[in-house]
Order: sequence, then structure tokens, then C-alpha cells
Amino acid sequence: MAATGSEKQGGKAYYVSTPIYYVNDAPHLGHAYTTVAGDVLSRWHRQRGEKVWYLTGTDEHGQKIMRTAEANGVSPQEWADKLVTEAWQPLWEHLEIANDDFIRTTEKRHTDRVQEFVQDLHDKGEIYKGGYEGPYCVGCEEYKLPGDLIETEAEDGTTTKLCAIHKKPVEILKEENYFFKLSEYGEKLLAHYEANPGFIQPESARNEVVNFVRQGLQDLSISRSTFDWGVPVPWDDKHVIYVWIDALLNYATAVGYNENPEKFENTFPADVHLVGKDILRFHAIIWPAMLMAQGLPLPGRIVANGWLMVGGEKMSKSNLTGIKPQDLTSHFGVDAYRWYFLRAIAFGQDGSFSWEDFSARYTSELANDYGNLASRVAAMVGKYFGGALPEATAVGEAEKAIQDGLAKAAAEADRRIGDDLDFQGGILAIFDFVKQVNGYITEQEPWKVAKDDSPEGKARLATILYTAAESLRAVAVLLNPVMPDTSQKLWDSLGADAVLGPLPDQTLTDAAAWGRLPAGATITKGAVLFPRLEEKPSA
Repeated sequence: MAATGSEKQGGKAYYVSTPIYYVNDAPHLGHAYTTVAGDVLSRWHRQRGEKVWYLTGTDEHGQKIMRTAEANGVSPQEWADKLVTEAWQPLWEHLEIANDDFIRTTEKRHTDRVQEFVQDLHDKGEIYKGGYEGPYCVGCEEYKLPGDLIETEAEDGTTTKLCAIHKKPVEILKEENYFFKLSEYGEKLLAHYEANPGFIQPESARNEVVNFVRQGLQDLSISRSTFDWGVPVPWDDKHVIYVWIDALLNYATAVGYNENPEKFENTFPADVHLVGKDILRFHAIIWPAMLMAQGLPLPGRIVANGWLMVGGEKMSKSNLTGIKPQDLTSHFGVDAYRWYFLRAIAFGQDGSFSWEDFSARYTSELANDYGNLASRVAAMVGKYFGGALPEATAVGEAEKAIQDGLAKAAAEADRRIGDDLDFQGGILAIFDFVKQVNGYITEQEPWKVAKDDSPEGKARLATILYTAAESLRAVAVLLNPVMPDTSQKLWDSLGADAVLGPLPDQTLTDAAAWGRLPAGATITKGAVLFPRLEEKPSA
């Protein structure tokens, strides 16, 4: 998606990154889960009025991609170009991902800087030449320790060692490689973890990393010589730089490392690296050690999300549980898709997906609670006031309770989403307020109050409907980071653009401020926000 323009503001940006994704295949729900989470977090901080930089991209080097390209009869670059332009970028546009940049590791702006970074480490004595032999998983692009393997036994008694993540046999590789002195950074890393307890989240992820580092770190092989699809080692072109060293550096190269000092200073380091828990060690151990070696600042937080599960199996192409996001958006819509995974699964925990659960939550929470509220309020303002929002002149305790409920919901959602990355908790806070407004309408019974033609009755009816419409105005802003298209439709229905300006310009402070939607605003009943699923074609 095109840059948002948030880079034009002054000061350090709130910098969010996703992992850069391997282009060995098309994206599935797991990739989209992390990317939507990053998008919601980025949009939320934009609505705080902050300068934001949101980065995603693709990891295009390494043996796995080389083999995939060979199997498809094309060069690795041709394969990467095809996947990026036909699968990855179109999906992010489809899901309304408002990334500021999309980095590809085959781009010159990246590869040149990677060589410079590694050359600097070599010149500082952080890299040396040595030999290595050990089990290597091509799927992970990683040498494995004995504890990382599982063993299977065939009927004839022969045993095979498998990668615990990919469930595929590892290869025993012997190479002369260049090594980074990672072993020298164990104590420094542990000191950083202790001084910054929120550096790795959730707590279970932090404990895993701390325990691993306490066992002692081995020096890291940072080059490969058995294939050539990668960034050449600058002082020895018989070697290519290990794909994970190459990949991790995208977080620096994409924001101007060694190229645009002003941009780098105003953006780096990342405030939040979002990662899958299977790549946690690379981000929480290797990446900060590389930065320490180069004298660069460390990221604020590394947050590992759980796996999406189908039938108890991690969702990936390698075990055939991959589901295309478009399979779901074609039935439920893009906004409901963005909402569902963050609402249904506590971020950082594993979560199971089912079509039935999605359908049930869509009907109950989106269509019945939220969508129906918007339709009812617009219809009643149209019926009783000709579509002109009336003034609230009879505010009582019931209305004050709604105002208090909004202030509480906005503060709770801001803390949970913006600070804690608790997307589920933040969304629930907003939807608790939606339920409160529904309860208010049920209790106030405006359809009965409308039968009272006295001035007091008319003032009461006007106050009820103003309170409901103003509540919806706030909800449109609060849910805009999660469901931008639906929020825009609601904003248009409330006539808010003409009196308050564009929805993207509204801040979270605006959302919580009661009384912003002025009397006289033109309320129209637009299309149903969340159509009944039976009215949609099946996927």
C-alpha cells in the first residue's frame, strides 16, 4: 500500500515490523494474522496522533527458495518476483494493510547495506573463519542442536532425525564457514533481559529465551558455501551470507542504515518486532547480539504471537493445513476477517480456527450487536426526526452512565491495544460499550417514548437518539484501526464527515470526548454493515 505520509511528522517514529516472509509459497492465515495485528497496532498509534512507521516485506534468499524455484523450473529471482507481485503484495492490499514500506531482501538498497554491516563486523574482529558439521534443517534455514530434533524409527529399526518444527529429516552438512562470535554475548544479553523485563513477550517466550541463553551460546555460522543464492560475503565471494543474518538486517536497511542518517535516526530501532514464536530465538538472541556488536540501539520489544491451529496442527503449507485468507474474506468480508482473529485469540497464545466459531461470532457480535445497533439508530432518527440529528436537552443519569461507559471503554482499549498489545482485551472493551448502548436503548424504549407528543416526551426521545448516535460516532473512531471500511460506512451514515472532517483525521482523544457530533447532522441509513451470512454466497 502507498506510504501514509506519517514520515513527514517530526520526532522518532513509533516503528512496528512484521517478520519478512519467505517467498517459497503463497501466504496463509498465519502470515496474515501477524500482519493484520501489526496494521491494527500501527493504525492505533496513528490515531494517538503519533508519527508511525510500519514495515513488512519478503525474505527472498536461501537454500529453501533456491530449491523451490528449481522445482518450478525458474530462477530464484523469477520465483520471488512472481510470488511478491502475484500473491504477497496483492493480499496485503486486499486486507487493507497500511504499511509504509515493503522491503525485499533482493533489493540493492538492502544487499549493499548487508555487505557493509558484515564487513564492519569482520573489520572489528567479530567474525572469523572456521569449519562446522552438523544437522541442518532447510525449512528453518538453521543448524540444529541435538535438543531441537525428534527421532523416528522405521519398521526395519533404522532411525531418522527430524526437525521438531517441520517434521522433516535434517541433512548433515559439513562446510568451511565464517562465524560470528555470538558466544561472547550471552552475559550481555542476559543483563539486557534482566534490565528490560518487557523486552521479550509474552512471559513464556521470555522464559524460553532466558533459559536457552543461560545454557551457553555457540558461535554462529554466518556464511554458506554449498550454494550461491544469497548476498556474497564481501571479502570472499565463494561464500554467501547466512540467510538469517541477511533477513534480520532488513529492519535496519529499510529505514536508511548507512544510507539516510536522518531517517535512520528518526526511525530506528523498532519499538515492536512482531514475530512468530518459531523464529523467536533469531530475533531475541542473534539480532540484539548483532546490534550490540555494531554499537547500535536495541529494539523496544520482541512480541511472539502463537500459532493458528487447525485440528491441533500448526497452520503452514508444509503440513497442508494452509487456508487462504481469501477463502474467508469472500464469505465474511475483509473487516470481519481483520476483527475475528484478534477478537477470538489472545495475542501471544496458540489459537484454534474453525468456520463455525467465526460464523457464530460474526452473527452474534458483529451483525446482531454492532450492525443492528447502527441500523436501528439511523432508522429511528429518520423516522422520528426526518434524518436530522436532534439535540439532547433532557440528559439524565442514564445518559451520564453512557458517557462514563465511553470514557472507560476508550481508556481501556487504548491501554490494552496501544500499550499491552492485548488486541482481544481492547476489542472486548469497545464491544462491551456497544452492548451497553444496546441495553440503554432497550431500557429507554424510544419507540414507546415517541408516542408521547408532549414537549417533555419529544425532548426525551431526542436525548435518547442523540446519545445513541453520538455513541456510534465514538465507536466508529475506536474501531477504525480494526475495521476501517465498516467504520467509514458508519461515519458516512452519521453525516460526520461534513461536520467533523475525515475519519482518518480523528484521534483517540476525539473518540473519548463526548458531544462532538453536533445536532443537525444528517443521519442516513446506509447499507447494512454486516449482512446476514445466509445472504452471501458460500466460499
